[in-house]
Amino acid sequence: QVQLVESGGGSVQAGGSLRLSCAASARTFSTYVIGWWRQASGKEREFVTSISRTGGVTYYADSVKGRFTISRDNAKSTVYLQMNSLKPEDTAVYYCAKGYAMGPQGGYDDWGQGTQVTVSS
Repeated sequence: QVQLVESGGGSVQAGGSLRLSCAASARTFSTYVIGWWRQASGKEREFVTSISRTGGVTYYADSVKGRFTISRDNAKSTVYLQMNSLKPEDTAVYYCAKGYAMGPQGGYDDWGQGTQVTVSS
């Protein structure tokens, strides 16, 4: 089991930026796809983005394409989510998760505890 810890959430005005981090405990970090998901209050968890094992391939939900950028540093066992041009509808708890394939059907099985992002208009 891989322990994942998110950080970097907070409150920001619309149009602002935040960078989330997902730090992993496992030495095998580089062998996993990592994804970011989010869950707004009263809604189902939705897929945001994922990154391949080497970081060379990324996949984004249409709702964040062009505004969010995922990256990873395997030497630090950390994945980042740079979020720009934030909108109120981006408000949610953001989770990172370990997976086995790109995209929302990646078989994610270990999850972090989440970090709250709040975007005010």
